[in-house]
Amino acid sequence: METEQLAPAIVKENVKKDIQKKIIELTEQTNGKATEEEFISTLRMISPGTNMRTSLDGIVKIGKGALIVVENELTNALLDGGFKLNCRFTPQKLMELSKMDGALVLSKDMKKIMYANVLLTPDNKIPTNETGTRHKAAERTAKMAATLVIAVSERKNEITVFYKNIRYHLANSNELLRKANEQIQLLEKQRELFDKFIERLDKFEIQNYHALHQAVEVIQKGSIIQKIGRDIQKLLIELGKEGTLLKVRFKELLANVENETDLVLKDYTKLDMKKSRTLLKALSYDELLDPENILRTMAYENKLQQRPIKGWRMLNKTSLEESEIASLIKESGSLGKAVNSNIAYYKGIMGQEKAEKFKDEVERLKLSYAY
Repeated sequence: METEQLAPAIVKENVKKDIQKKIIELTEQTNGKATEEEFISTLRMISPGTNMRTSLDGIVKIGKGALIVVENELTNALLDGGFKLNCRFTPQKLMELSKMDGALVLSKDMKKIMYANVLLTPDNKIPTNETGTRHKAAERTAKMAATLVIAVSERKNEITVFYKNIRYHLANSNELLRKANEQIQLLEKQRELFDKFIERLDKFEIQNYHALHQAVEVIQKGSIIQKIGRDIQKLLIELGKEGTLLKVRFKELLANVENETDLVLKDYTKLDMKKSRTLLKALSYDELLDPENILRTMAYENKLQQRPIKGWRMLNKTSLEESEIASLIKESGSLGKAVNSNIAYYKGIMGQEKAEKFKDEVERLKLSYAY
């Protein structure tokens, strides 16, 4: 009789071990790390204007704490006790249920409240820097089950988001707007400098002068702008509908920066352009401020090294197709020859009609940068 009573418990324990094993295997496969794209998508789901953000702000307003888990195939093994609801998610329901001590479990699409008053049982060996019981459970669950867990602190009135290996403090809208405006102002100043450096590079290149120093300045500013842009993008996503006007200005400031920077890289790097771009993205703000680091991403030892300008960026200002630009660069070997040859030379590469049009466009470019 006693053996029969123990049997279900043994089966349940074996099932739990199997699920725990699956968790470990899946975590090892993904390294438990979130990509930037994944985290940005997560921020969109909890931005102002969404039901989830309304719920979170409401929980803070009524002075309660909460622990909210989004379920996946790995979370069931970490849940203990509580009761099943399986009801439609609304901000009002979530706010009321937050008055209980246990965790709330939402469906994967966050449209249903699956369980309430649940005890989370992640592995306590998983490292965490959190001090509170709620936040420790949140971080360990997020890492172990590779899911989204949100902890609302009753004492500090703060919302902390845990997604896989990422911990992120969710600021209020006023604080976010202040940060976003400061970043936009910084971006405006950097864009002004970028445009000046581009204009200076244009003048050097059209006259076929050695322009590596100017190219480094453009790449440096272009990379800093894109890096600032990625930080602002997170803020704007977190702001949701409240950041609509800032999004318009943000798009204006970033317009064509990435394309221009990539074309400069394509013209000057000794490596593959994509490889140089990857190396640049890995540099920190402090590292980007040192021109020597920019040179290294293009395989140069110093600014004095001279190399013919390929001409991708300048030739993109004409009506030539990419394939025609490639043929012209291959044939001429440098921008100098590409823009200072006669129609007969161009005719052999692109035909009479295109040659005449291209020659006219090149002469106009030279005049526009003559002063």
